Amino acid sequence: MPRFIIERNFAEKLEFTKEGVDRVDLINDEEGVKWIFSFLSADKRKTYCLYEAENADAIRNAARRANIPADVIMEVDQITPAMFA
Repeated sequence: MPRFIIERNFAEKLEFTKEGVDRVDLINDEEGVKWIFSFLSADKRKTYCLYEAENADAIRNAARRANIPADVIMEVDQITPAMFA
């Protein structure tokens, strides 16, 4: 499954709630999108999220439905130091 990094910029500090995460997970499931993990900036106004999805459009659809930004979506491949040992 392709992997994508999504950069999200928020106008206000981001606060996570269980209900909010559950809602995003439900929408993601319906769109065939899997949220793997995210990094949250120190000011809580930007995230970098790793997702799996068939394509970027699925991520855009899920973000639109969840009313969260998806400012940059970039398909990525994984590399690790062990690959070069």
